[in-house]
Amino acid sequence: MKYATLIFTRPGSHDEDLTPAEQASLNAEYMALRHESRCVGGGHLQPVETATTIREGLTTDGPFADTKEVFAGYFVIDAANLDEALEFAQRIPAVRLGGAVEVRPILEYPDEKGY
Repeated sequence: MKYATLIFTRPGSHDEDLTPAEQASLNAEYMALRHESRCVGGGHLQPVETATTIREGLTTDGPFADTKEVFAGYFVIDAANLDEALEFAQRIPAVRLGGAVEVRPILEYPDEKGY
């Protein structure tokens, strides 16, 4: 079954007070997860300030207000079960840096190709 691991970071957590070597190490951790065989996709989003939000009758640039966490990226993984997906998600650096990772099964339809 495929799972989405939705990564929410605390603004600034991945660059504040980190040396260039620490930032490089952090990026290497993310890339190692991305290159695991069970990871079938993923992406790192541009900063929240670049977002445009559409709601009925309203389009705005950027976030509505300061938030504790922002959606920063995701991995799509192929895991045998939820426990395996959670094990993967717990290794995402955002978790130990004050963020969160939401793990959610992806609906798969028999007539779809890929994910």
